[in-house]
Amino acid sequence: MAKKGNRVQVILECTEHRASGKPGASRYITTKNKKNTPDRMELKKYNSVLKKVTVHKEIK
Repeated sequence: MAKKGNRVQVILECTEHRASGKPGASRYITTKNKKNTPDRMELKKYNSVLKKVTVHKEIK
């Protein structure tokens, strides 16, 4: 039987893309340990629509 852990799936969404008003959204799915990082994650990831690396924040 699989062990239940503290890891949860989170969705990261681009902050610049949302503010620009362009259609679509740059989103990434990743996991985090909610015990070690209880706050919302913030990572720099590549946005293919804007063609540059931007800040992606955890949503929901």
